[in-house]
Amino acid sequence: MPTDSIHRIAQALQLPANKVSNTLRLLGEGASIPFIARYRKEMTGSLDEVQVADIQREHKRLEDLEKRRQSILQSIEEQGKLTPELRRRIEGSYDLTELEDLYLPYKRKRKTRASVAREKGLGPLAESLWEQGPQAPQRLAQDYLSEAVADVDEALQGARDILAERINEDQRARNSVRRSFERGATIKSRVARGKEEDGAKYRDYFEFEEALKKCPSHRLLAIRRGEEEGFLRVGIGPDSEETLYHLERQFVKNRSAAAEQVREALREGYKRLLAPSIETEFRNLSKTKADAEAIDVFTENLRQLLLAAPLGQKRVLAIDPGFRTGCKVVCLDASGHLLHNGTIFPHPPQSRRTEAIDSVLDLVRRHRLEAIAIGNGTAGRETLSLFRDVDFGQAVQLFLVNESGASIYSASAIAREEFPDQDVTVRGAVSIGRRLMDPLAELVKIDPKSIGVGQYQHDVNQGQLKESLDRVVESCVNSVGVNLNTASKHLLTYVSGLGPSLAQNIVDYRQEKGQFRSREELKGVARMGNKAFEQSAGFLRIRDAQHPLDNTAVHPERYALVERMARDLDCSLIQLIEQPSLQKKIPLRQYASEEVGLPTLNDILAELQKPGLDPRGTAQAFEFAQGVNSIEDVKVGMVLPGIVTNVTNFGAFVDIGVKQDGLVHISQLANRFVKNPADVVKLQQRVKVRVQEVDLKRKRIQLSMKEV
Repeated sequence: MPTDSIHRIAQALQLPANKVSNTLRLLGEGASIPFIARYRKEMTGSLDEVQVADIQREHKRLEDLEKRRQSILQSIEEQGKLTPELRRRIEGSYDLTELEDLYLPYKRKRKTRASVAREKGLGPLAESLWEQGPQAPQRLAQDYLSEAVADVDEALQGARDILAERINEDQRARNSVRRSFERGATIKSRVARGKEEDGAKYRDYFEFEEALKKCPSHRLLAIRRGEEEGFLRVGIGPDSEETLYHLERQFVKNRSAAAEQVREALREGYKRLLAPSIETEFRNLSKTKADAEAIDVFTENLRQLLLAAPLGQKRVLAIDPGFRTGCKVVCLDASGHLLHNGTIFPHPPQSRRTEAIDSVLDLVRRHRLEAIAIGNGTAGRETLSLFRDVDFGQAVQLFLVNESGASIYSASAIAREEFPDQDVTVRGAVSIGRRLMDPLAELVKIDPKSIGVGQYQHDVNQGQLKESLDRVVESCVNSVGVNLNTASKHLLTYVSGLGPSLAQNIVDYRQEKGQFRSREELKGVARMGNKAFEQSAGFLRIRDAQHPLDNTAVHPERYALVERMARDLDCSLIQLIEQPSLQKKIPLRQYASEEVGLPTLNDILAELQKPGLDPRGTAQAFEFAQGVNSIEDVKVGMVLPGIVTNVTNFGAFVDIGVKQDGLVHISQLANRFVKNPADVVKLQQRVKVRVQEVDLKRKRIQLSMKEV
């Protein structure tokens, strides 16, 4: 990596150049972001995953810019127009917009009004007018009449077309208009003629105007969606007269008749070329910014959802509830394997309540089930109420589980592969049960866009969204760690250094040779090379392993160091792990070296203190308000318990147990000004809300968290 690029990245991200250089070297060697952030802190100066990803992204941006620069240079050189000064300006630019401005006059164009005028021989006339001398334009134009140019007016119009294009391609002009857009551009939307009724959901934007720089991402994306669907007409631009005033000061030299022709050309060019071009630029810039904000919201929500507390390896009865078609019931062992499936009909129209209860009681006893997971969709609250007061004869926890995405999973190729002989109803119920046991392990099988968090996820740049979501999933999987002996291939795919092929090979090895007894056994997996082992081993856990550190985040490359610590304390490795008093005696600085510094040593000590501990905690049951099962039961003024299900830039959605989530607008989140809802609420947070408004027709509930 050129030193100049390293310094540019360092400057852009406000990071020391040596940290950037070392990080880029590690990335170039094939190290993953989680591995670098966790196990190479001495090289990076303890940069976190976000900072490492930023370095990677900025490096890619510079690479793409350099490719574009070389393409531009080659194109202009092939035209024979690459002067030393132009080359210097192009090679000295690190701004893509500036590069494109420099290239614009040399860009191969379709036929334009200016090119037609040049073909008619009007280029010299345009140059004469550009000088803005004392000669009368009509007199100058006389010399350019021909078979192609019928009269003076046509000649002058052609010359103005050339000048308009020239001004449009002038870097000073474009920057001047950009400054006007930056300072005072507004976004305006109007309802499309005849679309008032069909576009009613966009009513807020039928007569709308707002400063572009103040328009929040969710509003901008909503307006753009309305425009794309044909319900809105949208424009972005500054005050035209003020913008033209600044342009005229740049290009109109005097008050001559020729100068008036330049002024007219400038105004024509602004309206026809310059303003639309810069508007497109700012449309794209504002969309890019809105996309980034929306993706940030989505990724943070996804992170919180993936890191939701699991119930753990418990035997679970899962119910996918329903009325007419009954409730699908499945029994899962502690590893999530299907033991039994069936259907009960406790609700109308069949109303076989006693039979349903007896059936569930039998399943709980027969399979020694420890928890019941009930989907929170149709008939979810009714099913929970039915079993809440049942005496199971043993401790059985009841949970209402968010089933968003379960139906997507049930019809997926992954589900068909896992359960080829079961129908979608069984697969959906299994997904509900597994989501309670381990949300992370189950949710990685579902397209994040189908999970039900985020805002306008279908409207943002899909490539950027996928990249960001994949990175979040990878980050969460590796921060938690993965049980090597129980993880599905889909979960293993996201482990640092593995991917789909090695994940499948691990599962195949497990099926052929039984459970892994040590991390070292990984080296026997097909195509598991030294690099893949290095990148993945620290994130894979083995319970009851031969080596006690195999169930920790301590990397095998540091086992010898920890064993040395134990020897120096005259104790066994097991004793060192089990006795906090011994851990406190470790003189960390004594073990510091150029390769292993205090950041890594502190990480090792933290792992010794909590070996195999799941950082997510343990799932806790939640009770909704009794007697509030549908939107019809919700009354203004009620104070209800709820769970935050989605956080957006404009507020938070809260499940109060009635199928339709209520909205707590950003203005109602707290008794103070809230800039970002994420500062106040988190996904899965338990809250108290007051009902402000209930719209039965539109099935909307407005809530408040103020003074509750």
